[in-house]
Amino acid sequence: MDLGIDFGTTRTVVAYADRGNYPVVSFDDEAGDSFDWFPSVVAARGEELAFGWSAIAVEGDPAWTQARSFKRLLAGARADGEVDLGGERFGVAALVARFLEALHHALRTRSTLATELARPCAPRAVVATPANAFCTQRFVTLDAFRRAGFDVAAMLAEPSAAGFEYAHRHARTITSNREHVIVYDLGGGTFDASLVKMSGAHHDALTTSGIARLGGDDFDRALAELAGERAGLRVDALGDHARGRLLQHCRELKERLNPSSRKITVDLEAALGSAAPVAEIAIAVDDYYAAVAPLVERTIDAMAPVIDRLAGEVPRGPEDDPLGEVAGVYVVGGASALPLVGRMLRARFGRRVHRSPYPHAAIAIGLAIAAEGAAHGGSGYALSDRFSRNFGVFRESEGGAAATYDPIFTRETPLPAPGAKVSVARRYRAAHDVGHYRFFECSSFDDGGAPRGDIAPTTDVLFAFDPALRAGGVDLATWPVRRLAQRGPLVEERYEVDAHGIVELTITDLESGFAKTQTLGARVA
Repeated sequence: MDLGIDFGTTRTVVAYADRGNYPVVSFDDEAGDSFDWFPSVVAARGEELAFGWSAIAVEGDPAWTQARSFKRLLAGARADGEVDLGGERFGVAALVARFLEALHHALRTRSTLATELARPCAPRAVVATPANAFCTQRFVTLDAFRRAGFDVAAMLAEPSAAGFEYAHRHARTITSNREHVIVYDLGGGTFDASLVKMSGAHHDALTTSGIARLGGDDFDRALAELAGERAGLRVDALGDHARGRLLQHCRELKERLNPSSRKITVDLEAALGSAAPVAEIAIAVDDYYAAVAPLVERTIDAMAPVIDRLAGEVPRGPEDDPLGEVAGVYVVGGASALPLVGRMLRARFGRRVHRSPYPHAAIAIGLAIAAEGAAHGGSGYALSDRFSRNFGVFRESEGGAAATYDPIFTRETPLPAPGAKVSVARRYRAAHDVGHYRFFECSSFDDGGAPRGDIAPTTDVLFAFDPALRAGGVDLATWPVRRLAQRGPLVEERYEVDAHGIVELTITDLESGFAKTQTLGARVA
């Protein structure tokens, strides 16, 4: 069974390959009703955890603390992050793995694939991460799926996966003169845009851009704050349970909007009970759209690097057509269903904007197509993806007199084929007894080559250049680093990035053979 699994901020969607068709899997909730998604929700009562529909079922029970959109916690760049749920601390990586275990169990017991997955074998899956995910997020996601019992065949960027769905659904728009598609992916927690060149069955993700923390959650909050402002209520002053109920109510109202909607009625009493200052607030849809239009505008502005790259790939069109010879702008992601999004995109880019008929499921369907393509006799689609962020290290230079940033992989470094690796090496003589490597990822560089934009540290690695410090019991983290009295050893740093965009570092003292290997983004033991 070949699955495409889109672990989303609000909903996790699963599709599967069935002889050229890619149905979306339905799950039964606690009441036996069927839905074509699994809620990305966790709830805690002490050390007890519930996930998905089980977490939804305890909503309103004061003994439980519910956390929606917990995937956003992965947007950090460290693997040791924790979250507080009801007074208990849980590691984010372990929480994601437990959630995916619950998803796996639900697939086998409470889904339309229960019969097909009855055999005790690991289902083959292609999974996704945001296009601009940090190395840590890619590692934690891949590791969590494997720990949950899935056989992960590949991990793609979310908009790259949506490109497969576009090619499957809109093949007639792709010609030898129009091979480029811009994917606009507005999900529950993130926004990504990608430029994909489609040459027959081969797709090349040329570049990406995006915003790590902008999505449907922000549109929900805007509606809640608009209602609160008119009711004299501060949303931030509400308790966790009350605020969560109000945001969920606003999410449901937002998702009911259609092009003919004129008014939104926020039922404060139903969401907040006795804490509601008034029973309900009526908000004109135009007022809500005015409040969230700047959010949509931010996504359009964030597409600029993608459009600039397109301009270098194909001839520009007339002045009123900034997209040149592009096959289409494909709009996916659950939050893109808001009518304002399509309206603003068409005002900017014209008739080439196509919205997926299944915006919340387009990525999962694309992943299922990719999964079938990876299988014998499958769809035949292939993808060349990019690293998507700039990755580098601060280390000593000038014989230890200075520290410089060394870019190792740029955001457009092509990722290798499955099973292969791209390797980069650095060699130098150490000047100090301990090397402290501080790894960063960033969105861009300034004119002097220093990182800027969305900068985040990933992993710190310590390495003993002095052989006397390699014995047990020496804490390199607290060791007072000293300059070596004698000439330091010849050192090699070797970086290898795999098809999933995960980087492994090996530091070697070439004179003694002493080495240390670390997966960057994994928790350091």
